[in-house]
Amino acid sequence: MFKKYGELFKIPGSAAFSSTGLIARMPISMITISLVLLVSQTTGSYGIAGIVSAVATFSTAVAMPQIAKYVDRKGQARIARPVILFAVVIWVLAIIAVSSGWPHWTWIVIALIGGGAAPSIGAMVRARWMHVLPDKSLQQRAFSWESSLDEIVFMTGPPLATILATSVAPYAGLLAALILLLFGGFLFTAQRSSEPPPQVTEHRVSTLALLKGSILVVGAVFICGGIGFGSIEVIVVAFADEQGHKSLAGLVLAAYAFGSLLAGLTFGVMKWKRSVGGQFVAAAVLFGVLAQGLLLASNLWMLTVLIFIAGVAIAPVLISATMLIERLVPPYALTEGLTWATTALVAGVTIGAAVGGQLIDSYGARTAFLLPTCAALVAAIIAVVASPRLRFSAVQKTSQRMHASAIDSPAPGGTPAERVDENVE
Repeated sequence: MFKKYGELFKIPGSAAFSSTGLIARMPISMITISLVLLVSQTTGSYGIAGIVSAVATFSTAVAMPQIAKYVDRKGQARIARPVILFAVVIWVLAIIAVSSGWPHWTWIVIALIGGGAAPSIGAMVRARWMHVLPDKSLQQRAFSWESSLDEIVFMTGPPLATILATSVAPYAGLLAALILLLFGGFLFTAQRSSEPPPQVTEHRVSTLALLKGSILVVGAVFICGGIGFGSIEVIVVAFADEQGHKSLAGLVLAAYAFGSLLAGLTFGVMKWKRSVGGQFVAAAVLFGVLAQGLLLASNLWMLTVLIFIAGVAIAPVLISATMLIERLVPPYALTEGLTWATTALVAGVTIGAAVGGQLIDSYGARTAFLLPTCAALVAAIIAVVASPRLRFSAVQKTSQRMHASAIDSPAPGGTPAERVDENVE
């Protein structure tokens, strides 16, 4: 298995941008839980903690696609670096505000601004892989690799943030996330040889043209998945607190990510007979089914096992969705297209964190698990209902791309004008 993944790193510069991209996106798994821990330890309320983290993730959902659009047009380093610097300044202000007891409304305003400073590092890394790898089979392997690295991020980030916040200081987890963002972000953007060139074209599809059909189906599934992810982060912390082991919450969340990691590595080296759309539907159904086990958790150790099992479906959903989007959007809007999927996920996380916090305060953590399990079930239903369209769209776009290539022999993916025609149904 690992020999096949090793082939990816024969490409010059690939190891550098993949490893630095890993560091740069560590904060993705740390900022939300760090905010929950910082605010809950300061106020004693998971409700206000959920609201603050939800506002931050909502702002991220709104701003990230706009930042990604400029990344496609202007280049990764030119846009990402100032955004990263701004984010660090704002989140330091958040630490000061909460630690100094500023009014709650100021925390919400700061979270709104800080969440908006969110470069989509994961999308930028995947865009680099597509830039340096013309082979589709190697691209799938690269997506699986990066998805597995995402799970490492979510395995190590929450425990690190939890340990720092509970053992050092309430703000220590957030501060560590900012250091990683600054250090990793600047190292990543310094890898100029693998950076995709700015995509300058007069024939751009509008955002409305981009966000339709199968892309909307992926977005709907991702919103439901995000509700599950966002609520689980808050619920697991509260559940561990109720069990008298709050400091172990990060390890439980790490088990969730570890299940996904193993599934992602396996998914990337397997040969599938199903279409990309079919893979996405099957993964979404598995996600919906396995999540139901969380309702059986009665103690922390049982939850750890059940959440590991539930995590097995995450990476296959994300990997197959990435491959589907790559086939459906024009190359000059690739980062934006991938980021819209992330935005849908983040929007779901926003809802999940806010509603999950309120459910915990009102009914307790165990009852609150109804939220992520129901959200996962809805995601599966959406994918099944839309499965004919997903399969048709993926085949149609691929056929159109091959036809254009056979006639005119343009650069991979067709000319910008041809790709616009492909994406307007």
